Amino acid sequence: MQQQRFRFALFGNSYQPRGGAVAYEFIDHVKRRGGEVCIEKDFYGYLSNLGRIALGEFDTFEVDQPDADFVVSIGGDGTLLKAANHVGERGLPIIGINTGRLGFLADTTDAETEVTVNAIFDGKFNLEEHAVIEVCTENGIVAGSPFALNDIAVLKRDNASMISITAAINGEYLTTYQADGLIISTPTGSTAYSLSNGGPIMAPMSGVLSLTAVAPHSLNVRPIVIPDNAEISLSVESRSHSFLIAIDGRSEKCTENTTITIRRARHNIKIMRLAGRNYYSTLREKMMWGRDNRVGNKS
Repeated sequence: MQQQRFRFALFGNSYQPRGGAVAYEFIDHVKRRGGEVCIEKDFYGYLSNLGRIALGEFDTFEVDQPDADFVVSIGGDGTLLKAANHVGERGLPIIGINTGRLGFLADTTDAETEVTVNAIFDGKFNLEEHAVIEVCTENGIVAGSPFALNDIAVLKRDNASMISITAAINGEYLTTYQADGLIISTPTGSTAYSLSNGGPIMAPMSGVLSLTAVAPHSLNVRPIVIPDNAEISLSVESRSHSFLIAIDGRSEKCTENTTITIRRARHNIKIMRLAGRNYYSTLREKMMWGRDNRVGNKS
């Protein structure tokens, strides 16, 4: 039987020297299995400067134009979020090889490079469908991509006082938050910024979103979970007359009296997991649930 000739599009982090070594290992294993590799242009330049590859050795692609069967993110969760943003509606499966710190999304370790390549060629992987949310405004101020895999946050500017955020769900008034900001999170993003502000952990494909305030003025304010087919409307008042919208960490300045609408996007992002690995095992490992740090300690 003739082996499938897969083509891989590589995204990478240009600030982690270890990522260069992992990329080279990945490329080597793909070539051994008869596959092809193309590399995002900036990452290609980075690898060339490291001496890992020669100029002209591989095809390159512009960041928004990956032409491949699979997308590979080499870095941390931030690198995978950037790759997901550029994949957009193309539906290409993404696998993250973690050379960062925690790695909820990019949960394949850099020591598993060969295992990962073989698993892809042998079909020993699963695909998870992750919901995406989008933001729009009545005056179209969002300059970059409006889509977020993790979260969209409305935040005060660095030196500003807290802001007032009036929130409505499907046109029904919810509350006015007096806080440093408000995070609207997908299940994917529930273990990121939202979690650090006391938000709930939500499993992928659970069909919900959460609203979590950042440093609320009132202790009565608690996170709320709503169906992901709901439409969220926000309006902001600020003493500085401006605020920030952060879309998966990409932030831009907005002026008050701007009405923001957040809803689920029409497309999902496909995240690959190696066979035998799932969200709950990753959660358990990364959160260190069940681990007793007192074991082995002497009193």
